[in-house]
Amino acid sequence: MAAVIVQQPLIKTQSSAWTSGICDCCQDLNSCCYAYWCFPCFTCSTTGEFGESTCLPLLDIFGPCLLASFGIATCVPPVTLGMRVAVRYKYDIGGSLCEDIMVSCCCIWCSWCQLSREIKARKQTITIVQTAPTMFQPIPMATTTQVVSTQQSFEMIQTPPVAVAPEMQMAPIQTGPPTFTTNVK
Repeated sequence: MAAVIVQQPLIKTQSSAWTSGICDCCQDLNSCCYAYWCFPCFTCSTTGEFGESTCLPLLDIFGPCLLASFGIATCVPPVTLGMRVAVRYKYDIGGSLCEDIMVSCCCIWCSWCQLSREIKARKQTITIVQTAPTMFQPIPMATTTQVVSTQQSFEMIQTPPVAVAPEMQMAPIQTGPPTFTTNVK
């Protein structure tokens, strides 16, 4: 018997685009100033917001220095490239690896600022407000119903009376200590 292999065609879904361009730093000036004045801290906080280790970007700083000491030259910052690819993959953003390499090599500050804006934009919570009035119905109170079967015989069963605790009444307010009287019925 021959084996039949059926291959399903790959259907590519529509990819979304970046919410901001690579040079749209004016959309989030706080992040751009933070990146300009303290770039290592900015990259660490951005990876933390994405859910990765906050120490990961330090490899971009110390990694090339360490590799250069062994005579290995690098021009692509690995963590920047990896973060860019991870953000594109997670949020289904169109693009290619070549574009990511070019942006990571040529404009690392702008790349990290774009990543930060994208992560913030995708983390915004969506609040749905219902504008149509709703009718509130009262909550039904719990009721007890007693069902008597027709097959039961109705006999008078005499039960002894139940003892009742004596009633206590409070005397009118006096200036002295309160006194209580009990009436037993």
